[in-house]
Amino acid sequence: MKKVIATLIAGLFASAAFAQAPAAPAAPAASVPAKVEAAHTKAVVKADAKEAQAVVKADAKEAKAVVAAKTEVASAKAEAATTKTKAHHKATKTKAKADEKLASAAAEAAPAK
Repeated sequence: MKKVIATLIAGLFASAAFAQAPAAPAAPAASVPAKVEAAHTKAVVKADAKEAQAVVKADAKEAKAVVAAKTEVASAKAEAATTKTKAHHKATKTKAKADEKLASAAAEAAPAK
């Protein structure tokens, strides 16, 4: 974002510099350099616009990657929470089954005495 703002400010200064340039004489010989200067200015503005567009695209791509990364992290956290919950539930069931087996074994062994 800083690059976009810097590019816009640079463009503002460039346009202000061209606006303050002294007027060319009205002689017919001066019209050719004016046309060349106009073409040069047009090319510079076009290059600046392309650069600004590339910067905006790069920033958008970076932002998209950040959002994707955050989404992946959130997804991984959700999956981890689900896995932890399943593991806790499975461990609880296993402990309950072990306790039942111990209780039934104790109940069977007690009457035999």
